[in-house]
Amino acid sequence: MNNSVSSTARLLGAGLRALLVLTIVCGVLYPLAVTGIAQALFNDQANGSEIKDTNGQVVGSSLIGQAYNLPKQNPDDATETAKPDLKWFQPRPSNGLGSNTINTQYSLILSGATNKAGDNPDLVKLVEDAKAAVVADNTTATYKVKPQDVPADAVTSSGSGLDPNISPQYAELQTHRIAEQNNLDVAQIQKLVADHTTGRTLGFMGEPRVNVLELNTALKALAKS
Repeated sequence: MNNSVSSTARLLGAGLRALLVLTIVCGVLYPLAVTGIAQALFNDQANGSEIKDTNGQVVGSSLIGQAYNLPKQNPDDATETAKPDLKWFQPRPSNGLGSNTINTQYSLILSGATNKAGDNPDLVKLVEDAKAAVVADNTTATYKVKPQDVPADAVTSSGSGLDPNISPQYAELQTHRIAEQNNLDVAQIQKLVADHTTGRTLGFMGEPRVNVLELNTALKALAKS
């Protein structure tokens, strides 16, 4: 009897010691080590690739696209369609899988692709409507946008639906409207786009791109100067 109790006590003690050691190593030391290495070597990425304005305030992440829309006339109306604020560069459409149906108060965008075929009537209409809107929104008194000039990324969402980048072609197409809306010279806006255009990764991977949040943050600073 005594031997059985003694053996059980030893096993419990060994288990508790193992639990304590593993808790300290895996739950404290390892996370601290990984966090320390990440902060020391990859500080920007570890903190979410934050973008800050001229006042040092975080305005978002360079990895996640944002919408630049006018405030809704009725914030409580989940069915009201948001209209783009034409003072800012517009990102790719972020339709993805649409809005959530549970928490409709905030109309949260769900990340993901529609998975609709290229000949799907709903997708075709969505693209046609988006192209017409791009042409109408970006045509100014001195600049006429032609339907054939609208790039694909201006009317289609990415696989995630939250792409933070647009093509240089789409950014260039918006420069005349941006200049008019902000009382700036077109040349200033075109230089802004050129300064924020990133080439292919390692010179051959991907496509040239412009981060919309970084571009609009720089535009805000330019408009204030």
